[in-house]
Amino acid sequence: MTISPLALPDRRGFLLSAGGGFGAIALDAMLAQERRCIQAGEAISEASSADRPWFDPARARVKRIIWLFMHGGPSHVDLLDPKPELGRLAGQPLPESFGPVRTRRKVAENPLLGPIKPFRPRGQSGLEISDFLPEIARHADDLCVIRGMHGDSVNHPQSVYQWNTGSIRMGRPSVGSWVAYGLGSEAENLPTFVVLPDPAGGLKGGPPAWGNGFLPANFQGVTMRSGPQPILHLKPPDGFSATRQREAIELLQSFNREHRRSRDNDHELAARIEAYELAFRMQSSATELVDVADESDATRRLYGLDQPHTKDFGNRCLLARRMVQRGVRFVQVYSGDTNGWDAHNDVLKNHSEHCLATDQPVAALLSDLKRLGLWQDTLVIWGGEFGRMPMGEAGKGRDHNPWGYSMWLAGGAVRGGIAHGATDPIGLRATENPVHVRDLHATLLHLLGVDPRALSYYHNGLEERLIGPTDDARVVTEILS
Repeated sequence: MTISPLALPDRRGFLLSAGGGFGAIALDAMLAQERRCIQAGEAISEASSADRPWFDPARARVKRIIWLFMHGGPSHVDLLDPKPELGRLAGQPLPESFGPVRTRRKVAENPLLGPIKPFRPRGQSGLEISDFLPEIARHADDLCVIRGMHGDSVNHPQSVYQWNTGSIRMGRPSVGSWVAYGLGSEAENLPTFVVLPDPAGGLKGGPPAWGNGFLPANFQGVTMRSGPQPILHLKPPDGFSATRQREAIELLQSFNREHRRSRDNDHELAARIEAYELAFRMQSSATELVDVADESDATRRLYGLDQPHTKDFGNRCLLARRMVQRGVRFVQVYSGDTNGWDAHNDVLKNHSEHCLATDQPVAALLSDLKRLGLWQDTLVIWGGEFGRMPMGEAGKGRDHNPWGYSMWLAGGAVRGGIAHGATDPIGLRATENPVHVRDLHATLLHLLGVDPRALSYYHNGLEERLIGPTDDARVVTEILS
């Protein structure tokens, strides 16, 4: 057989065709690996520890996390980080020795604003805490205050995303989603990761803060609320019996499984199938969970459910405790609506309001965890997306400060009654033992028995991790008990 020279491709055509073929081969390999990761993700809740190379149960110090997120940015220099020098310099311009400050406004030109309320030594440790938080201060010997926190953005949405997902960009998996993916579920009838948003709404950044990102959809946070419908649209219509609903779900699931046989890489469909089943099991368990009528009067008073200013946040703190009792691994409780703790105009007014609403319920949560024997293997986190500037704004307020601020941890796995790290004398920048957001994420995973560098998910040709692609993040071992 003779092949005409006209039928042969020229060099450029040959290279183009070959290059396209190589790309197709590479793409097929990438998709195959991603399919394997998706299938592994779908089965992770039923997998044994041996199937999770990143998890060592023998090294786990905590089983569950309750994250109290103070949305808006509480002022560290008015709550947790005493600065006598800031009080001494109040009313004066920022000294040049502290260097230039770039802010969203011309706040750097404003005079320094001294601490709004006095700090006092608390407990046997002498840890200094502001008068804004008298009830939490009673637990000073249990608190590990990190005073050298710092992040990468001065804006709310980006900082909310960084704290919740490890990145200032939208679209990555939240910390709770990583925990759900890495450890699976302990509760048969409840989600692994639950979010209790502020009923006033308005989180800057929105639901992507607890989203699953590129992880399979069944690992996203499930939002719950108090009342007869803890999850919207979960309750069946009147007259629809449990038997009839079970039959309807089984029929629907059979159709879904048949539909999926030819779509083995459709993790959204797989998540939907699993969600239907979980939703059916949750119809009774979720309603029972949010019904606090079985709690004693003393417990409800402890959380402030009998007072209008503490009832809302107290109820959510109590729900968080009930959830971890029942096997939920990761609970986030948000305080603050659209503005929340964002005290631009008046720190005293803003923080008085939010501390009054949250101080007693948070202290109650710590006491209750001890009473119920949950303290040793539960980690409680308190903090916002950043702190506040030492300079004043609008005379009595403060602007955002991501360069140096405070948060605290409590539980049996961390050292109580200590302050780790420090900011400069006016609270502007972290200067001693600084802790980046990534370091805190690495520490949380470590306490759960998870290797933060080994926990990964293959996506778009990369092994993605909560702590990012570099090895800069470190476990803050100095704060561990």
